[in-house]
Amino acid sequence: MAMRRETGVQGDLLVTWSEIPRSPGHAFYDKLQNLLIEAGFDAFVEEVCKPYYAPRMGAPSLPPGRYFRMHMVGYFEGIDSERGIVWRCSDSWSLRDFLRLANRDNVPDHSWLSKMRSRLPHEAHEKVFGWVLKLVAERGLVKGERIGVDGSTMEANAALRTIVRRDNGETYRAMLTRMAQESGIETPTIDDLVRLDRKRKGKKLSNEDWASTTDPDARIARMKDGTTHLAYKPEHAVDLDTGVIVAAPIHPADEGDTTTLDPTLEAAARNLADIGLAPTPETPCELVGDKGYYSREGLKDLDGGVWKTRIAEPRPANGYLRWHGDEAARDAVYANRARLKSGIGREAMRRRGEMVERSFAHVLDRGGMRRAWLRGRENVHKRYLIHVAGFNLGVLMRVLFGHGTPREAASLKNALLFVIQTEVAIAIAIVIIADIDGQLAMLAVVATTGVD
Repeated sequence: MAMRRETGVQGDLLVTWSEIPRSPGHAFYDKLQNLLIEAGFDAFVEEVCKPYYAPRMGAPSLPPGRYFRMHMVGYFEGIDSERGIVWRCSDSWSLRDFLRLANRDNVPDHSWLSKMRSRLPHEAHEKVFGWVLKLVAERGLVKGERIGVDGSTMEANAALRTIVRRDNGETYRAMLTRMAQESGIETPTIDDLVRLDRKRKGKKLSNEDWASTTDPDARIARMKDGTTHLAYKPEHAVDLDTGVIVAAPIHPADEGDTTTLDPTLEAAARNLADIGLAPTPETPCELVGDKGYYSREGLKDLDGGVWKTRIAEPRPANGYLRWHGDEAARDAVYANRARLKSGIGREAMRRRGEMVERSFAHVLDRGGMRRAWLRGRENVHKRYLIHVAGFNLGVLMRVLFGHGTPREAASLKNALLFVIQTEVAIAIAIVIIADIDGQLAMLAVVATTGVD
């Protein structure tokens, strides 16, 4: 047996496409690709984006189907930046096939994603989100009977040190320097400014007084982890029976839940109407929310309309309520309380805590949107809509194929089928072995039937 010599071997001068080593492909993206092609995704997005493309002049532009697919990859792979999406797509033959790239095509640069996003209007992204919602609804995954609403926070692509006063344009550091000089420190150092800022009385950052120069749409807000940043407020309206997101607007982070509820419900009603599930006063849709959405005026406005409220009621400060002759508000509050205390109401609140929080965990945390790398609320919302569309596609993929993310599909190790027949019965057992968080787990499903 001779040893192979690695030195002195001349490399191939010409390699055909069929001779290049290829991976077997990713099962999740292959199935998702077949699903999108069968539903006519590329033809739809090309028709939607056609008015915003000029006649062919020079090199062709980025196809709209590839543009939206790359943002879906950002959700499924949990990549926050568009530059990272391009790197990931360039590093995988499976993703190149998912993007429908030919053998001589390069993965589009991240600058092309920015150009496409700026040229395509917000309405085009909404239509793509609506197309995915309709695709999911055709499989019976949108009931439109119970809608849970909640909001979260996402950090904007702007730093607090860039804020300036709205009245005179003074920066925060310039204000501290002026205050230090007024207190007797002629040339304050950084440590002096930090010490003064920590000890001064009445310290607060109000959006009425301060604004960001890099992202004027961002607002100062307290995040879910307790820190303070410039942020946005995404709000989800989720079908509690299936977990599908039917509306996902982004609001200014300084607006309360009672303020943002009406625009979110309008978006949810509009999207439900597009798929033939619009709520009506005769067949109202249940609205389930936490205490942040509770207000007398809000309940009074929604009472008798297309939304039947089940909103958690905070405990009154003095133990009882005063109505001052407002009978409409009293009736709305008592009706909401009765619906909330029923068994169906308690079960709906449990579903809201599960389904709505799960949607935020998937889109913001696992999906990479907790930190925005774009600026401008409309600009951020364009990409957020495609991430939410990817989430809804994941729900559909989980129902059709048993896994809703590429990681979940890769964790499936093996599935075994056992059939045991005896004189009195036949037992069928399906054993699934999966990798969950680095540990092997086994799930067994057993069914028995009698023998005649």
